Amino acid sequence: MREVFQAELREVQDRLVEIATLVSVSIENATRAFNESNVSLAETVIADDEKIDVAALELDELAIQILARQQPVARDLRIVVSALRISASLERMGDMAEHIAQLARYRFPDKVVPKSLRSTFAQLGELDVEIAKKLVELLKTEDAKLAEEIRNDDDKIDALHLSVFDKVLGETWKGAAVDTVDATLASRYHERFADHAVSIAKKVQYLATGDWVTPSAG
Repeated sequence: MREVFQAELREVQDRLVEIATLVSVSIENATRAFNESNVSLAETVIADDEKIDVAALELDELAIQILARQQPVARDLRIVVSALRISASLERMGDMAEHIAQLARYRFPDKVVPKSLRSTFAQLGELDVEIAKKLVELLKTEDAKLAEEIRNDDDKIDALHLSVFDKVLGETWKGAAVDTVDATLASRYHERFADHAVSIAKKVQYLATGDWVTPSAG
C-alpha cells in the first residue's frame, strides 16, 4: 500500500509539472500575440485554456481521492494539500494568459497599446515567460534558488507595472480612453500572472523545508 501511495504522490507532482508546462506555452503564445497583434495565436491561447482548466480539475479530483483513501499525515499531507492550492494558482495563471490573448483579439488588426508603451509590455511579456519556465523547473526540482529568482523577477514586473500607471496618468499621455483602459488591464494581467507564480514558489519552498517563507515585498 505504501508503494501505491508513493506512486500516487509522484503522479500528483508529474501532473503539476504538466499543467505548469501548458501554462508556460500559453503565456509565451499570449505575449507574442499581444505584442505582435497575432490574432491566430491569440485564438490558440483562448481555445487551449480549457486544457489547463480540465487538467487542473483532474488533478484536484486525484488529490481529493488520495486524501479520502490514504488519509496522509505530516509531509505527505502537505504535498497533497499544497498540490490543490498550486493547481488553483496555475489555473489562474492560465486565465491571465487568456485575458492577455483576448485583448490582442479584440484590438486586431491594431496593437493593444500605443507605441510609447510597447517596449514596456515587451519586457513584461519576457519576464512572465521567464517566470513560467522557471516555475516548471521549480516544480520538478524544488530548487530554492529558482524560487528566489521568481520573486526577484516579480519585483521587476511590479516596477514595470507601476511605470505603466505613471505613464497613463501622466500629463504627457495622449492615449484615448480605450488606450488607458487597455494598458491598465493588460499591465494588471501581466502583474497578476507573476503574483500567482510567487504564491506557488512560496508553497514549494514550504513543501521542501516545512517552513513558511515570507516573499519579498511587491
